Amino acid sequence: MNNADTIAKAIENSLSIIEQEREREIISRRFGLNGHKETLEQIGEMLSITRERVRQLEKAILIRLRIAAEEGKIANLAAAEKLIIRNLTEMGRVARSSDLAKKILGHEATPVDKANFSFLGEISPALTIITENDKYHNAIGIAEYGDEKALRVKVDEIVSLIKANKKPLSIDELDEKLNYEHPSHIEAVARISKLLSTLNDQWGLTKWPTVNPKNIRDKIYVVLEEHKEPMHFNDIAKAISSSDFKRKNVTVQAIHNELIKDSRFVLIGRGIYALDSWGYQKGTVSDIITKILRNAGDEGLSRKEIVKQVLKERKVKETTVLLNLQNKSLFTKVGKDGYKLAA
Repeated sequence: MNNADTIAKAIENSLSIIEQEREREIISRRFGLNGHKETLEQIGEMLSITRERVRQLEKAILIRLRIAAEEGKIANLAAAEKLIIRNLTEMGRVARSSDLAKKILGHEATPVDKANFSFLGEISPALTIITENDKYHNAIGIAEYGDEKALRVKVDEIVSLIKANKKPLSIDELDEKLNYEHPSHIEAVARISKLLSTLNDQWGLTKWPTVNPKNIRDKIYVVLEEHKEPMHFNDIAKAISSSDFKRKNVTVQAIHNELIKDSRFVLIGRGIYALDSWGYQKGTVSDIITKILRNAGDEGLSRKEIVKQVLKERKVKETTVLLNLQNKSLFTKVGKDGYKLAA
């Protein structure tokens, strides 16, 4: 029996021990086992009973199923549990239902796949289910690793640590600050949180563009920050196209437009941009020479030293610097090869 059949049989046999058709309908619709998860109100309207009555029935049915599972009365459930636990062990003991389903079934999880695994996690005594809400993804863990409350505490601990750090952390950095058996366990727990995102092995808050870039400007920033040196806008476009970003189909023109608009990006050569946080400042080559000579004072600097300092801030040819030095309204020649600011 393959993995998909093992899961399907466990679901089928679990539902088969529910004697009343109405109760099977409630469980199927509440978990979305037929493809569409429904609310208590929706099921109540269909069955002409109150929302509270549906909730009571659901609770009672799940209790009976858990007891049956503990007593070994659900055929194929033990095989499904073994399969799930083996894969969870490899994934760090806990995983999103969608990730677990993908690993076991070998394809992207459908809504029904996710519902099936959530249902098994709910009734199995060997598994723990983490209910989805605004802070947590629906997830399944090995019961021995902790119940839902304990797992949520672990998630919150990681989120708080990253918040306090005020910038992204790698799993290895988190491992140094936390007491886990293995870094894979930290990553597994972190993936449950909806408040965290990861990019290039760095974990941060979802609202931080460095780990969850949502627009072109943010993606440009991440590429430059990772590259750690100035880049031509064509190379930036290529880097975005080959990245792990969720949306990376952007045009070169769109990237160039955003580079021009955003003050974080400094043009330092023909089509070459750097981050202002690296110490680069906006301005022409003449502006850079002016700044350098102002810092030098009345004594000025040699032509060679001026060129050297300008080329640290601008990717231009030496002749471009020399041509700008010929602007007599800005610069005055001193001695054989020196310059200072014009009076």
